[in-house]
Amino acid sequence: MTSNFDRHRRLRSSAGMRNLVRENHVRIEDLIYPLFVVEGSNIKEEIPSMPGVYHFSLDRLEEEMKEIAAAGIQSVLMFGVPEHKDYCGTEAYNDEAITQRAIRQIKEAYPEMIVIADTCLCQYTDHGHCGVLHDGEVDNDESLRLLVATAVSQAKAGADIIAPSNMMDGFVAAIREGLDEAGFVHVPIMSYAVKYASSYYGPFREAAHSTPQSGDRKTYQMDPANAREGLREAASDVAEGADFLMVKPGLAFMDMVLRLRESFDLPVVVYNVSAEYSMVKAAAANGWIDEERIVMETLVGFKRAGADLIITYHAKDVAKWLAR
Repeated sequence: MTSNFDRHRRLRSSAGMRNLVRENHVRIEDLIYPLFVVEGSNIKEEIPSMPGVYHFSLDRLEEEMKEIAAAGIQSVLMFGVPEHKDYCGTEAYNDEAITQRAIRQIKEAYPEMIVIADTCLCQYTDHGHCGVLHDGEVDNDESLRLLVATAVSQAKAGADIIAPSNMMDGFVAAIREGLDEAGFVHVPIMSYAVKYASSYYGPFREAAHSTPQSGDRKTYQMDPANAREGLREAASDVAEGADFLMVKPGLAFMDMVLRLRESFDLPVVVYNVSAEYSMVKAAAANGWIDEERIVMETLVGFKRAGADLIITYHAKDVAKWLAR
């Protein structure tokens, strides 16, 4: 029998050996946990399509923040769901709106927590689109003015990072200029640079009450078939002043995480989105998968592809598993 072959199994021979040579790790510091806050009082309501994820009113938000901080999670991504919606999303840039009040509340109680503000209009407009509509079409440049106002208002409330998700052309440049003029030169921008018009957002739209009332978002979010276009989008955001680059969703688009990692030096963020979470929860509830092993395998896959940070609804569970 020939012995002229490589013995790769030597480095897999025991748990200790595998730990010694492991190339990628998921750390608690890598995780960003999304939060949904709503108006009203005494509200903690589970989102039906996202088991374990809740809407919180401000008077019960402390329960969630206490658990998040105790788990060691250091960053949260804020989504506000207002009661009042109108044509131009007024509550997005109202200094006293639900998102701004939630940011102030968290920063007062947890000053070390990194609060990232999602900056978009879809959950604030009565039509559910991410910008202003004129004759049924999203007006890119008119929308930029409102997005800048939203970002400045969020920064004024204490947001540590502004995360524009609207996919308007020029959104990073406009927001950077607006933040700088308002005195927030120190606030970085985490751009949803490569965001696809994806079917993986279904449960999120239930959570954010942001389903478009007409048409779809394909004129501003990217075609899932395109990869080179994603590099052009990211290059524009880098040139305009982005501090982070995000790929959304994650699982079906890991090639884009790798392409961004290889093409740019900025921190790369991947959003492990709602349907990715819900599918795992549903399969685990039926006993078809081992939830912990599936989730950890997915997250380390993001790291292997080149992600520095992972936005995930699994963050609290992962924190418990990592602490064992």
